[in-house]
Amino acid sequence: MNQAEELARGITQLGLDAAPELQRKLLSYLEMLQKWNRIYNLTAIRQPEQMISGHLLDSLAVLPHLWPGRWLDVGCGAGLPGIILALMRPEWTFVLLDSNSKKTSFVQQVKIELGLHNVGITCTRVEAWQTGEKFDGIISRAFAETAKFVTLTRHLLTQEGRWVAMKGIPQQELERLPNDVSVEQVIPLQVPGLTATRCLIMLKPT
Repeated sequence: MNQAEELARGITQLGLDAAPELQRKLLSYLEMLQKWNRIYNLTAIRQPEQMISGHLLDSLAVLPHLWPGRWLDVGCGAGLPGIILALMRPEWTFVLLDSNSKKTSFVQQVKIELGLHNVGITCTRVEAWQTGEKFDGIISRAFAETAKFVTLTRHLLTQEGRWVAMKGIPQQELERLPNDVSVEQVIPLQVPGLTATRCLIMLKPT
């Protein structure tokens, strides 16, 4: 099965809808990632055959559980999941933040080449960053332990906003959360083609 077929099948298994043109853009993103990965170490998964499930479908699996609004992808790395979500939801707004300038340079290039008008990119440390408009949702994929994630980003979340952490098995991390943050739900995720345990942790300020 080639990458296009694997992606199309995975999208169907996740119960999502993506037009052929959109699927082509997702594959174009992977091509750019492979090209840049040869020079810069952007992601741990470097084998093309693992990238559909490990990057694209892993990012897409969270989409049914998110909501419209203004989103921050903190520690965005190579743009996962932010770029993928922004492609799928052009009517939502995404800011992708990372302190590594090589990674934000790559994401900037992706934004230009894929014509993503709903994406902003910031290269800074999140705890030092201030913005006039706060976020309805803050998501992270491989940024930090959950307690650190909520502590460093709290000043950027709206009062009704939620944190969303993409994790493996999070139990021990959740025991170390600050007292004023509660777990709303832990959603197990089935990522097509991925054997690793994945879940989504929804957190809210109390």
